[in-house]
This record gives sequence, structure tokens and C-alpha cells, in this order.
Amino acid sequence: MTILGIEFKYTDGGRTSMKILNFGSLNIDWVYNVDHFVRPGETLSALSVERFCGGKGLNQSVALSKAGASVFHAGGIGSDGEFLKEKLKESNVDVSFVKVFEVPTGNAFIQVDASGQNCIILFGGANQEITKEYAQEVINNFQENDILVLQNEISSINEIVTMAYEKGLQIVLNPSPMNGKIAELDLNKITYFMMNEIEGEAITGTDEPDKILDIMMEKYPHSKVVLTLGDKGVRYAEGEKRIAWGSYDVTAVDTTSAGDTFTGYFIAALAEEMEIKKALERASKAAALAVSVKGASNSIPLPEEVDNCRLILKNN
Repeated sequence: MTILGIEFKYTDGGRTSMKILNFGSLNIDWVYNVDHFVRPGETLSALSVERFCGGKGLNQSVALSKAGASVFHAGGIGSDGEFLKEKLKESNVDVSFVKVFEVPTGNAFIQVDASGQNCIILFGGANQEITKEYAQEVINNFQENDILVLQNEISSINEIVTMAYEKGLQIVLNPSPMNGKIAELDLNKITYFMMNEIEGEAITGTDEPDKILDIMMEKYPHSKVVLTLGDKGVRYAEGEKRIAWGSYDVTAVDTTSAGDTFTGYFIAALAEEMEIKKALERASKAAALAVSVKGASNSIPLPEEVDNCRLILKNN
């Protein structure tokens, strides 16, 4: 078949057979290392600046592929972002659906402080050029029970969710960044929510993890929820089922890709039909290793690194 003028063929290459489509952002990340986050009215000199391949979409596709999943990436870049496409290809991600637009590629301006925490300013660029027509052309190539991964850094996510739901895809939503676009979605169509405490509070109105899960299950009883809690670990909810896993004792250098690494490894485990508790453990280890390395996609570990690491749980 031909997609966006490209002859497209699907082969699994010995990887997981379930097809995963990540319709997500592609960004050029500019990382500024600083003593502290800049304050209003302050001019702050950065200790260093580096350029990385980024975007929650790209990071999650790389994590999915490194974790062993067969993943297809759809999204937009400008002519200045061809190296992002090459990064995906080098990571064994299928880029047949990536489209080049006549606008700049998305950019992220990231401050990383001395403790490894980060704050981010996003410029959407080509990520905001995703149209319903382009999305439909992509989704037409996937079937019932295939997995669609979405974040909130591209345009037309409402239309994408509707089309994917009508086709019977499993929809995984990482509602980040949390803004009014999420409120416009019919969240009853989401199969898996992958969210942190801030996103959980925005949707449920409470910051207590147990209550977040209870309210999510009450509002969206057919969905599953993965709630990441930083150094307090992760919680999972599915109906009446609750599973918790602790965090690992590592020195944080850069937390930029922690959530994306966790998401990629967890979804890859779902595609392998791994038991949920084991999936939480593996994804948590991968995220812990990622925060100990500077950068975004380059910090995502390989499966052998995850499976052979000896990390100590801080809590359960």
C-alpha cells in the first residue's frame, strides 16, 4: 500500500507482533543546565547548553522500540528536523508515517537544575500541523486491538481519539501537558491512562493517590490507570484491582525522560501480554536508569541493561 506517497510494507522482524502506532510529537530539545530555575525578572547564566532529539512522542517511540516493541511513529517535522527522523530510524522505529511540513520543527527549551529536576517551555511548530485528513490516512492502516499511543503535544488529538476508538484500537493516553485540550476529549474512549500526580489531580480534583485512582475508576470504569508518583513509586488501577510498586534508589542527573521511558517500557510489556506487576517493575527500573543519564531519548536504557541491573527499592 502507499501512504503519504511512500510504499509501505509491514514486517515484524522478529519483534512483538502487535502493531503499535505512536502519534506523537517530534522536538528539538535545547537543554540548559542551571544552578536554579530562572525567576521572574531574573537574567540567569546557564552552566552549559546541549541539543538533543526530543518530544514526548519521539522519546516514547524510542523507549517502545528499545523495550522490544514494533512501533510506527506518526507526526510532523520541518525541514530542520530531518535528524529526528534519522534518530527514530536508528532506533528501529518505522517512520513511514512521519510528514515534513513547511514550518519549523517543534522545540523544547529545558532548564535542568542542580538536583536534576527540570522545567520545560514548548514551541509546537510542525507538531501543531496535524490535520484530521492526515490522521485518518495513518489510522486506516491499523486494525482492531492494535495500540495507539497519544500525548498532548500535537494537534487534532480529539479527532484522532474518535477515529481510533471507532476502529477498535486500544488507546493509551499520556495527558501531558495538561491543558484545555484534554477536557475536550471523551475520556471514556481511553483504554489506558498514563499520568502523574499533577495530571491525576487536574482530572479528578484531588491530590491523594488512592482517591485519584478511585475517582478515575468511578468516572471511567472501562479504563485502566497507571499513576506515577516520582520517588513514591507507581500505582495501577483496573476495576477493583490495585497494584503498587516502589521507586529505586538512584542518583538523579536529569529527570526529563523518566515518564516517557516508563510509558514506553510499560506499553511494550502490554504488547507482550506481560503480567501487570512485572510490567510495573520493569518499567520502573527502566525509568530509574534513565534519570541517571543526561538527556532525553539518549538516556533510555536497553532491555539487557534493565534486566541485569541491581537496583534497591526505596519503598513498596
